[in-house]
Amino acid sequence: MQALGIDIGGSGIKGAPVNIETGELLAERLRIKTPKGAEPKPVAEAAAEIARAFKWNGPIGVGFPAPIKHGVALMAANVSQKWVGTNADELLSQTTGCTCKVGNDADVAGMAEMAFGAGKGEHGTVIMITLGTGIGSAIFYNGHLLPNTEFGHLQMDGKDAEHRASDAARQRVEMSWKKYAKRLNEYLHEMEKLFWPDLFIIGGGISKYHEKYIPLLSLQAKIVPAQFKNEAGIVGAALFSQGMDVKV
Repeated sequence: MQALGIDIGGSGIKGAPVNIETGELLAERLRIKTPKGAEPKPVAEAAAEIARAFKWNGPIGVGFPAPIKHGVALMAANVSQKWVGTNADELLSQTTGCTCKVGNDADVAGMAEMAFGAGKGEHGTVIMITLGTGIGSAIFYNGHLLPNTEFGHLQMDGKDAEHRASDAARQRVEMSWKKYAKRLNEYLHEMEKLFWPDLFIIGGGISKYHEKYIPLLSLQAKIVPAQFKNEAGIVGAALFSQGMDVKV
């Protein structure tokens, strides 16, 4: 079975058709720059552009950078505040002409890794952290997702963690990898003290540079890069279109 997966981020919107039985991308992903201001209508139109590019008329799953309940965005950290209270399922379905199901971006990325990637077969507590414009988090226990966690907003030195330890924060002040690893380590230590996970999975665009900072981290839990790297959100969104729960 196939579904189109779309990953909406603060800087880019990416999509591709996915074989949801294997997690394989069935075409090269398409990336469109997120419209300035990231307001609902322009973002929905960008998603529709991706669907048209693949001549898509089936189910679409969408990862979105906010907690989502019953299709409605509850907050907006790296997109327009106009998303708050917007029924993203309805807006995207109307704009694309396809049935869309929207979930939290880190949650769906974590679903991909638990089903097919670095978390496959892992029991206990697994935390997926996505590092990009912000910090996304997804927590799984024995393969079951606790949805809509927002631990990118955990406080570090009086600021949201994502303002200190996201990839955007690293780039903004041109941090060395050594300094960035120290910042990220502080954040992950706080997460470890709260949840005592068995495994951390690091995803997002920065995961492709994992050899530059993961070896510098010191945690009790095992820490690995996402196998799907920055495509986890696309694969997981496609899975989420079917309302799938991950079970190990």
